[in-house]
Amino acid sequence: MMYDKDIREPLFEFLEEYYGKVRIIEEKKMGRSRADVVMVLPSAVCGLEIKSDADTYARLSRQVKDYDQYYDYNYIVAGTSHAHHVAEHVPGWWGIITVEMEDGRPDFYCLRSPQQNPKVDWKKKMSLLWRPELVHIQELNQMPRYKDKSKQFVIEKILLKVPKDKLYQQISQELFERDYTKIEEEIRAYKKGRRKHSQTK
Repeated sequence: MMYDKDIREPLFEFLEEYYGKVRIIEEKKMGRSRADVVMVLPSAVCGLEIKSDADTYARLSRQVKDYDQYYDYNYIVAGTSHAHHVAEHVPGWWGIITVEMEDGRPDFYCLRSPQQNPKVDWKKKMSLLWRPELVHIQELNQMPRYKDKSKQFVIEKILLKVPKDKLYQQISQELFERDYTKIEEEIRAYKKGRRKHSQTK
C-alpha cells in the first residue's frame, strides 16, 4: 500500500520530466478545500489531487468543485486501489495519473490527459496571487495602482482591462517568480505604502 508521502516527491519528478518547465506549490488553500499540489506551467495553472491507496472518495465531490473554480486544468493522481474506478468520480475534463509500485519505486502513467476546465472562475484563479503580484500585473498593463481599493476591486479591474490570453502567461510568470523568503517583506512594504497614500488624501 502506498501513502501520500510515498507518492509526492516521485510525482514531482514525473511532472518535471513530462512537462519540462514547471513550478510545484504544495498544500494551497482554495475555497473550503486545500489543493494537494498546484503545478504552474508557462501559460496555465494546474491542480492535482492525490488519492493514495489509504484515501477514500468521501470528500472528493466537494474538492472537485473547489479545484474546478481555481485551476485551468486538473488531475487526479490515483493509487492502485482506485485506478479502475477513479474515472467515475471526476469530470471528463480532468486528467488521470495512475501510480503503482514497480521495482520498489512509484511508477506513474498518464491514463487520461486533462482538457481545459470549462468551470474556472477567473476571480478565484486571480485570488491565488498576492497583492504585490497583482500590482506588478497592473504595472505591466499600464493600469492605475488603486492603492486604497480592495484586492477584489483590483482583480475585477484587471479582468476588465487585460485580455485573458495575456493573463494566462502573466499569472504563471508571477507564480514562477514568487519568492517565499521575501514575500512578507514585500507585503509589509505594500501595506505601509498604502497607509501613507490614504493619509495624504
